[in-house]
Amino acid sequence: MKDLSGIGQVAEIQIDNNRTLRYLKAGKGNPLILLHTIRTQLDYFQEVIPTLAKYYTVYALDLPGHGYSSIDTKASYDEPYFRKAVGAFIEQLDLQKITLVGESIGAVLALTVASMMPERVVKVVASNTYDYDTRYADGVRRGNFFANFVIGNYAIPIHGAIFAALENWLFLGIALRGGLRNKSWMPNALLTELNRAGRRKGYRYVERNVFTHWKSWGKARALYSGVRAPVKLIYGDHDWSTMLERQRTAKELGGINVVTIENTGHFGFVDNPQKMIEIVLDS
Repeated sequence: MKDLSGIGQVAEIQIDNNRTLRYLKAGKGNPLILLHTIRTQLDYFQEVIPTLAKYYTVYALDLPGHGYSSIDTKASYDEPYFRKAVGAFIEQLDLQKITLVGESIGAVLALTVASMMPERVVKVVASNTYDYDTRYADGVRRGNFFANFVIGNYAIPIHGAIFAALENWLFLGIALRGGLRNKSWMPNALLTELNRAGRRKGYRYVERNVFTHWKSWGKARALYSGVRAPVKLIYGDHDWSTMLERQRTAKELGGINVVTIENTGHFGFVDNPQKMIEIVLDS
């Protein structure tokens, strides 16, 4: 596991009888919670945490089953499961005046958690919301031919589990490359860490199970109208979502404006970290 001591303090918190979450804490000030994408972990934000920590107390989480948070191979990894876990984390630490920042499924969770806890959340930054799938892993499969072929095979019973077990550093890198525009490849240290975490027992179950519950992320849009905090809705100009899908999300958030970042793909906090820092600090 990569040493993150130079960025912040890494700890583990038990959120209920069966689940623990790994998280990183850095900085001082009001809390800012970072929520990562599918198949990544808190290390995803390592390029932005040092700067954000100058203005906030930053909490970067490993979502349930991801990174080095606990894995439950009997759980249903749908949006409500993740949302309740993030809510439990907030309640355990009794965080107030929170800025929620998320990308992809993390952006959806930032919005749904804000809807669930309006008294605690004061700002939301939602980047590249992953709330539009019309089939298994639809968004990821839009990234490139390789991602479409490989992830599509994950959906096949029995065969899918065998196929997922073949994932390695190179295969993962090629698939994730489909979410980048500004950069030609995921940073090698980050990719190595993501691959290492993916070797954990039960991780393949989590990976496939999140995709299996793809419908839950679209259903989550029904909660957007409950968000009371100001929202900054961001998309890379080369995000996987279509313009109509982005406009639908903006409409369900009360018709707010969409901020588009040029020369940026789905993984904005890796693809264009400096611009993402500017937007978060300007929110």
